[in-house]
Amino acid sequence: MTDQVEGAEVVQQEGAWTVRMWWPNGPITGGPQRVTIEATEGAPSGDVLRGISTTILRRINPIAAVEQAKAAALDSADLPDFASQGDVVRRLLDGEGVSPAYLVTLASLYKDMADSGAKSLAPDLAAFIGRRPETVRGHLKQARRDGYLTTVAGKVGGELTPKAQAVLEALDLEALGVGPAAK
Repeated sequence: MTDQVEGAEVVQQEGAWTVRMWWPNGPITGGPQRVTIEATEGAPSGDVLRGISTTILRRINPIAAVEQAKAAALDSADLPDFASQGDVVRRLLDGEGVSPAYLVTLASLYKDMADSGAKSLAPDLAAFIGRRPETVRGHLKQARRDGYLTTVAGKVGGELTPKAQAVLEALDLEALGVGPAAK
C-alpha cells in the first residue's frame, strides 16, 4: 500500500476488479475506513469498459474483510497483558466488594479488552476475577447505571466517563501493585 499512514489492508478479487479495504493501525472494531476498486491488471478490456456493476458491489464482502483484518492485527500486535489488570480488579473485589473502585477498574479492563478486539469478554473477565460470566455482566451493567461507563448501542465496550476517571485518579495504584513502584 502506498499510504503514509500504516494500517491493515485486505484485498478481494471480484471478476475484473481488485477491491482493497484499509484500516489504520489500532483496534479494528468496524468496517474499513477506505475502499478502492480498480481494474485488475490483465483483466479483459470488455469487462473493464463496462465499468463496475452493482453485481460487483454486492459481491464485496466487508464482513469477511473485517475478520481477516482483525486476525492480521492480532497476529502482528503485542497484545496487552490483561491478566495483571485482572488481578488488580480481583483484589479490589475481594477487598472492597462491589465498590466504585472495583466497578471502575472492571469497566476500564472491559473497555481495554474490547478496544483490543478480544473476543469472549465476559468469560475472560470472569476467569480473571474468579466469578461467573453472568456476575461480570451484572457488574458491568451496574457500572453503566452508576455512570462509570458509556453505552454504544449494539457494540461491546464503551468509554470511561469523567466520573470514572475521577475514581481512577483517586486510587492508590501503587498500593495495588500497579505503577512504577510495583515494578
